[in-house]
Amino acid sequence: MKDLFTNNKRILAVAPMADMTDSAFCRTIKNVGGVDLMFREMVSSEAIVRENEKTIGMTDFVHEERPLIQQIFGSDPLTMAKAAEIVMEHAGPEGIDINMGCPVYKITSNFNGAALMKEPDRATAIIKEMKKAIGDTPLSVKIRLGWDDPDEFKTFIPIIEAAGANFISMHGRTKKQAYSGVSDWDRIRQAKQIATVPFFANGDIHEPLHVAEVLDQTHCDGVLIARGVLGNPWFFKLVDNPKYVISARERAEVVYEHAKLHVLQYGPKGILTFRKHLSWYFKSNKIGHIIPGIKDFRSKLVRVTTIEELKGLLDEYVAYSE
Repeated sequence: MKDLFTNNKRILAVAPMADMTDSAFCRTIKNVGGVDLMFREMVSSEAIVRENEKTIGMTDFVHEERPLIQQIFGSDPLTMAKAAEIVMEHAGPEGIDINMGCPVYKITSNFNGAALMKEPDRATAIIKEMKKAIGDTPLSVKIRLGWDDPDEFKTFIPIIEAAGANFISMHGRTKKQAYSGVSDWDRIRQAKQIATVPFFANGDIHEPLHVAEVLDQTHCDGVLIARGVLGNPWFFKLVDNPKYVISARERAEVVYEHAKLHVLQYGPKGILTFRKHLSWYFKSNKIGHIIPGIKDFRSKLVRVTTIEELKGLLDEYVAYSE
């Protein structure tokens, strides 16, 4: 993990996304190539400590996903520490990430996620207890500009660094903004100037060409890509090779392999939850050009009930495109 920060290169990472960055998707992105680091979807510290089988299973991963960081959310310092210890014993990721940035009400209403930016003493206690529990394992913290004050990060970053955060990622919006408006890359630049630990930019990096733009503007050590990678596991490959052309056949093959991994992870009915990925894979802006009849094709895709049915539709897509 330390090697990532010692070769003076920018780090391209997948941001943690609930119900999206599971093992099947992370493996798909890694198989396509170009990515340096994976952040897995958040898990509840309370559920981990209660030994909830489904939640603990969400932290499972295979070797090809490494290096990997598991995100955990919660508000109680001792529970967060115990959860981190359990995750390290169960799965052994390269790092643990604390969610201090999620703006969703069901998270913030219990003093989780971005609500911790209003509770610096609680945030400090969480970081200190987790560091005691995981020792030398890197501990990262994902934050926002603030709760409703876009300059709150200026006092919060030194606080979490002093508590023991090893690196930080920041989304360029406040909790109040949620996902409206635009990500404030200039404030991310200011945050990077304040930080003394490695610092990642997040927010509105939707296209591969945006990576160079945000790094030039903010001078961050890396980026966390969220929605930009949905339906586009080629994102990181395209950063270094923007002229790379994804053929219809390659798209179909990657989608099918992703679907097989998804079904392997969740069972035959997993094809139903895979539909969310299909709607992203075949958005016109992901394909890069307009295909006549694509709307009807997408309508069929999001109704598939078996992987065999999906294979047939993908074969039709390739035949039509070629």
